[in-house]
Amino acid sequence: MPKSYSDAEKEYIIKRLKEEAAKCLAQYGVRRTTVDELVKRVGIPKGTFYLFYKSKELLLFEVIQEQHDAINNDLARALSGISLNDLNADVLTDLIFEFFKKTYDMPILKLIDTGEVELLVRKLPKEVVEAHYKDDTDTIETMLSMFPLKKKVDVKAISAAFHAVYFATLHKEDIGIENYDKALRMLIYGIVQQFM
Repeated sequence: MPKSYSDAEKEYIIKRLKEEAAKCLAQYGVRRTTVDELVKRVGIPKGTFYLFYKSKELLLFEVIQEQHDAINNDLARALSGISLNDLNADVLTDLIFEFFKKTYDMPILKLIDTGEVELLVRKLPKEVVEAHYKDDTDTIETMLSMFPLKKKVDVKAISAAFHAVYFATLHKEDIGIENYDKALRMLIYGIVQQFM
């Protein structure tokens, strides 16, 4: 019979699982992070892990999603601070560019290569992945609503284009470090030009 946990204990276990999952992701990546390692670090029985998460992938995704949401919230705050009088494609490109660079420098996201991301996405329930993409599209739509836009902007295409830029950040070395920042800014500027 599974142990019954108080609300405070549940909250603590979830917090600890997320903390250790973040450390394991940064140290080992998706493939080599195991439920056994996580429960050992948190000091709970393996069966308890499954009371909270159906799979390690769901926990890892939640940790990544929380970092993703924090970046989106920071970007939204920065965007809301721009005066419409000061707004142009260069200003917006520079702001978005800095946030993509910040994403690349995050320890968890920095160590996850495209193979790891693809593995994680493959192992997640389809509805979780779809909800993530819908949330991204909704977030981009909300951010775009802050600015005067061209008519008939395809928000889903803009969202997909920003996803493509994110995946490009996972290939920094393949693209070439010496030209990477210029190339990344160029890609972002091209997207911004499509809706401003």
